[in-house]
Amino acid sequence: MKFLHLADLHLGKSVSEFSMIRDQEAVLDLLFTLAKEEKADAVLISGDVYDKAIPSEEAVHLLDSFLNRLSQENISVLIISGNHDSDERLNFGSSLFSARGVYIAGKYEGSLQKVTLKDAQGEVDFWMLPFVKASLVRHYLPEADIESYDDAVRAAISACQPDPDRRNVLLAHQFVTGHGQDPEMAGSENQLPQAVGTIEKVGWDAFEAFDYVALGHIHTPQMVGRETIRYAGSPLKYSLSEIRREKSVPVVTLGKKGETDIRLVPITPLRDMRRIKGKLDELLDAALLTEDYIYATLTDEEIIPDAVGHLRTYYPNLMKLDYANSHTRAVMDFSFRDQQEKVSFKELMTDFYQKIRGGDISEQEWDILKGTAKEAGLIDETD
Repeated sequence: MKFLHLADLHLGKSVSEFSMIRDQEAVLDLLFTLAKEEKADAVLISGDVYDKAIPSEEAVHLLDSFLNRLSQENISVLIISGNHDSDERLNFGSSLFSARGVYIAGKYEGSLQKVTLKDAQGEVDFWMLPFVKASLVRHYLPEADIESYDDAVRAAISACQPDPDRRNVLLAHQFVTGHGQDPEMAGSENQLPQAVGTIEKVGWDAFEAFDYVALGHIHTPQMVGRETIRYAGSPLKYSLSEIRREKSVPVVTLGKKGETDIRLVPITPLRDMRRIKGKLDELLDAALLTEDYIYATLTDEEIIPDAVGHLRTYYPNLMKLDYANSHTRAVMDFSFRDQQEKVSFKELMTDFYQKIRGGDISEQEWDILKGTAKEAGLIDETD
C-alpha cells in the first residue's frame, strides 16, 4: 500500500497581503503528478485544508479540481478537518463523495471513521481523527476519565479499537510531543491553541496501535517519537521563519505488518521565499529579475525614500522591507524594564528618543507618548 501524506495546505492563504493561490495551484499540480508517477493507492490530507473557516471561491475550486483529478486516476483520498477548517462545511457531501473514493471526516461525533483499502498484501484500515477539543470528546464519551487534552485524545483513540493483527494508519491533526520534547515549530502556525506547549498536547505513545500516523498541525516536516509518526508539514513556506527550511512530501509504502518505508520527496515551489540583505545600491547592482518572494533588509544608515519602489523594479514580489543599522541596534539594546527603576519615565523616553532620532522630543510628541503610555498601563495618572 503506497500513499502520499499531505497536511496544512491552507488553500486560499495570503502572506504579507500576497495571495498564494497560484503557488498553491502549482504545488497541487506537482503533488498530483507525483501521486500518478508513484502509482499511489491513496493521498492523505491531515487537516487545515483551507486557511479559513469560510474559504474563498478560488480555494474551493482548487480543492475540487485536485480531488477530481485524483479520483479520475482511481487514487483514493482521505481528508480530515484541522483547526482552520469548518468541520460542517468540509463535511458537506462526504457521503456522496465516498462513492468516488474521496473520504472526508470533518466532524468528530464520538467515534473515528474507518476506511479500509486493499492491496496485494491484504487490507489496510485507515482511521480518521479530525481536530478535536477535550470538551467535545467529553460530550461524546461521558464515561471516559478525561482531565487533560492528552486524556481526551487517548479516549477518542481507544474507542476505535484497531485490530493489532491488521495494518492500521491514523490521520490526526493535533499537537503531538515526542520523548518530552515539543515539535519544532515553523512560525507560520497561527491560530494554534494558546495553551500549546503546556496543556493542549498529546504524547506520541498514544499512537502505539498504528503502523503509521499521518499528522497535521505543525508546518515543519519531522518525525515525533518514532519514524512512523510524522508531520508532513505545509507544502509551501508561509512565513519568514521558514526561508531556510526545505519542504517535502512523505511517500509511504506499507508492506507486510511491521514493514513501513518512508521516502521524503522534495517539493520545488513555483516561487521560493528568500531573504536579501545589504545596502540598497548593492542589492540593486547584484539584482536579477526574479519572481521569488523576497524579504529585504537594508543596512543603509539613513531611511531611503521609496526604497520599496526601487527594489520592486527587480523584486516585484517584495513582501517586506526593514532596516538593520546602528539605529535598529540601539532599539534592540534598549531595555525599558531595566531602565524604568533608575530614572523617570520622561527621562527614559527622552534618552530613548535621542538615541533613535538624534534630537529632542517636542512637547506635542511628549503629550501623545504620555497618553499612549497611560492607556497601556506603563505609567499612572500621577506621572
